[in-house]
Amino acid sequence: MFRKFLCLSVLFSAFLLTFSTPTFAAGDEEDKTGFIMHHIKDSYEWHFATMGHTHVTLPLPVILYSPDRGLEFFMSSDFQDPETHKFGEAFGKDVYFIDDHEHLHRADGGSFIDFSITKNVAMLFLVVIVMGYLVLSAASHYKKDGVSAPKGIASFLEPIVIFVRDEIAHKSIGPKYKKFVPYLLTLFFFIWIGNLMGLLPGAANLTGNIAVTATLAVLTFIIVNVNGNKEYWKHVFMTPGVPVPLLLVIVPVEIIGLFTKPFALMVRLFVAITAGHIVILAFIALVFIFESYAIGVVSTLMVTFLNVIELLVATIQAYVFTLFTAMYIGGAVAEHEHH
Repeated sequence: MFRKFLCLSVLFSAFLLTFSTPTFAAGDEEDKTGFIMHHIKDSYEWHFATMGHTHVTLPLPVILYSPDRGLEFFMSSDFQDPETHKFGEAFGKDVYFIDDHEHLHRADGGSFIDFSITKNVAMLFLVVIVMGYLVLSAASHYKKDGVSAPKGIASFLEPIVIFVRDEIAHKSIGPKYKKFVPYLLTLFFFIWIGNLMGLLPGAANLTGNIAVTATLAVLTFIIVNVNGNKEYWKHVFMTPGVPVPLLLVIVPVEIIGLFTKPFALMVRLFVAITAGHIVILAFIALVFIFESYAIGVVSTLMVTFLNVIELLVATIQAYVFTLFTAMYIGGAVAEHEHH
C-alpha cells in the first residue's frame, strides 16, 4: 500500500512540475507563493485554476448602491483585463474600479454601499444549501416514518444531533438546555460543514474569514447576555462575597470578561482554520520554488498527511466553538442555591 502511495506521489509531483511554469509560476519574475494569500483572502471573483493562459474562474455579481446613482449591478469580469484577469483602475466600469488589492473604489470619490456577492459570500450560500439539504432530508424521513430506525442521511445525522444535545447542551447548560439546542446544532453544523468544504480544491476560506467568525462570536455574545438571569448580572456588577473596595477592581475585570470570551471564540476559529490552510499551501509552494522531484515527493506526502490532520481539526474546532458557547450559556442561565 505504501509503495502504491509513493508511486502516486511521484507521479503527482511530476505532473505539478510539468505544469508549474504555465500554471503557477508563469515566470521567474512572478511570486510563486502569491496563490497562498489569494486563497486566504476574499475576492470579487472565484478563481479555481490557471492552465497556461486560460483562467478557470467564476465571475460573481458586484452590487452597488449610491445615493446619486441608485442601485447598480455588474459582474466581476467587467472590472478585469479579459486576458490576464487582473483588476486595476485601468479596467474600471463607469465610475467604479477594483484595485490590485481587490478593494472596490469610486473614481470620483463619491460614497457607495457594497452589497456584492464575493467568493466567501458565495461559499456561505453553498454551506447553507448543503446544511439545508442534509437537515431537510433527515426531517422528511422522521416526518414520513416517525420514530423508527433512521436510514440514509438521517442515520448519519442522528448520532451527531444526539451527541450535541446530550453531551454538549445538556451537560453544559443544565435543565434549561432544550431552549438552546437549535442554536447549538446550527452553530456546530455550520462550522463543521464550512471547515470541511473549505478543504476542497478551489474552495473558499469561509471559516478562516475573520468577519464570519466575528459574526458567530457576536451571536453567541447576544444569546448569552440576553438570556442571563439576575444571578448572572449580580455576579458581574456585585460579585458575592467580595469586599466593597475590591469591587473597584473585580467589576471592570468581569465587564471585560463579557467581551473577551466571544473574542477568544472568534480568534481561535479564525487562527486554527487560516493557519491550517497556509501550512498546506506553503508545502505545495515548495514544489514550485525548488522545482525538484525530491521536494515534490516530500511535499506531496506532507500535504496528504496535513489534509488528514485538517479533517480532524475541522471537527475539533466545530466541537470546541459549540462547547464553549454552551458553557457560556450555562453560566448565564444557571440557578444558584441560596442557604
